[in-house]
Amino acid sequence: MVNHSVEALEIMVNGEPRTVPPNLNVLDLLGLLNIAPDRVAVELNRSIVRQPAWGSTRIEAGAQLEIVQFVGGG
Repeated sequence: MVNHSVEALEIMVNGEPRTVPPNLNVLDLLGLLNIAPDRVAVELNRSIVRQPAWGSTRIEAGAQLEIVQFVGGG
């Protein structure tokens, strides 16, 4: 019998290939990458994902994400 379950997904994060577990949403991915969600912007497949939607926006195989961290200072 062939097991068709997906054990990992291949995605791109800031131009770098990454292998991540399946069934992640944007908020899960930020946690996996140790990125604090309070000062970032997320683009998924060339569309901005607003912070209220991070928990419900799933990451699919082949997804391309850009995660921009804001840095304070002067």
